[in-house]
Amino acid sequence: MSVNDKNMSKGNIYDDIYGCEGPDSGLPKNDFPASEHDPRIVYAAVHDELMLDGNARQNLATFCQTWEEPEVHKLMDECIDKNMVDKDEYPQTAEIEARCIRMLADLWNSPATGDRAVGTSTTGSSEAAMLGGMGMKRRWEAKRKAEGKPIDKPNMITGPVQICWHKFTRYWDVEHREVPMEDGRLLMTPEEVLKRCDENTIGVVPTLGVTFTGQFEPVKAVSEALDKFQMETGIDIPIHVDGASGGFLAPFCAPELEWDFRLPRVKSINSSGHKFGLSPLGVGWAIWREPEDLPDDLVFWVNYLGGNMRDIALNFSRPGGQVVCQYYNFLRLGREGYRKIHSACYDTARFLAAEVEKLGPFEIIHNGAADGGIPALCWKMKDGVDDGFSLFDFADRLCARGWQVPAYLLPANCENQAVQRILVRHGVSRDLAILLLKDMKGALDYLEKHPVQKSLTSEEASGFHH
Repeated sequence: MSVNDKNMSKGNIYDDIYGCEGPDSGLPKNDFPASEHDPRIVYAAVHDELMLDGNARQNLATFCQTWEEPEVHKLMDECIDKNMVDKDEYPQTAEIEARCIRMLADLWNSPATGDRAVGTSTTGSSEAAMLGGMGMKRRWEAKRKAEGKPIDKPNMITGPVQICWHKFTRYWDVEHREVPMEDGRLLMTPEEVLKRCDENTIGVVPTLGVTFTGQFEPVKAVSEALDKFQMETGIDIPIHVDGASGGFLAPFCAPELEWDFRLPRVKSINSSGHKFGLSPLGVGWAIWREPEDLPDDLVFWVNYLGGNMRDIALNFSRPGGQVVCQYYNFLRLGREGYRKIHSACYDTARFLAAEVEKLGPFEIIHNGAADGGIPALCWKMKDGVDDGFSLFDFADRLCARGWQVPAYLLPANCENQAVQRILVRHGVSRDLAILLLKDMKGALDYLEKHPVQKSLTSEEASGFHH
């Protein structure tokens, strides 16, 4: 080996990462790289770029988990090569998924217990919602065909919902009868639901934790109204509960609230494991009341361990680690642990709501009450008061300190009403809340001393989307 070769070898081994020779223009960003690179340099480059993201712990817009126990990180690493759909190749992961389904059926008071419990893990709550919607449509179609009636005009009723349900109704050709917000009413009500019901309604979807405000829609009241509607008209309309957030909150912190399979009209529920289920990003759940409520033509049977197992999800290849970690959390926390964690979140949300109200310019819409919504707070500017800035300006000032506290406009028919919202997740401690309040006061002081000449618009603000 020549002296130059030795020096090059020594340099590759011992050089400081930022002392290594690299491309003068940085690593490739547009064209597919022609050659390989030192893994240390590539890792450092990607790692450094990721520093430019916001700090996830300060992201008070997201419902998703941003803190996990070390054991969860270990399990995710150990499951990096497990495909959730390969039941035969990873039978124990499949068994863990089945255990989670049985546990959720129990948690949500399904009459189908043990091996009769029916459901599936999904990539997230949106996929689970799609499956619930498909189940409603197929049940309605089968009933209409049996009665010799047309199936060309299905409709579905929701309150003000985020884009996932708009996707479902567009992709599956269902008329979306969305109950719009009105001044003084930000949720679906039984009266508004009944105005939209007819023989073509495949189902009603109340949301347990509306994205825009965090409030629970009145599932039981809607169910009772539909019971009365059926007695008067003979039309039987099922309920699918979008429990993306509330499905992992109400059972622990508002157990007396009837929203789940205790109501016979509730036929299916979706929820998000990576939100208040406390799992890493990438897992949702769809559970049906009983096997008869899941149409047969949505089920594919796969052979594993010499037997048959339902395969319901839309995606084929998806990671198994999130499901394994969901099971870890069920075992690790139990009802007691989930109640403790979420109760702490509710306490912090109510603390923040009380303190934000004291700041002066704001009116609280949702204060984090456990029986009324998720651990969140939502507010607007007080009516009739001009403080010289908008919520978008306030959010922008908080961003300067790293806090992502979104301001956004409500949907129809309240498009002119701006609100701001904080999600209090596991890991948003009381100490972090106190630091946030200090920065909120600092932002208000700044805006008072530096009047805004032209307020930011929703388009110019953070670009927050639900």
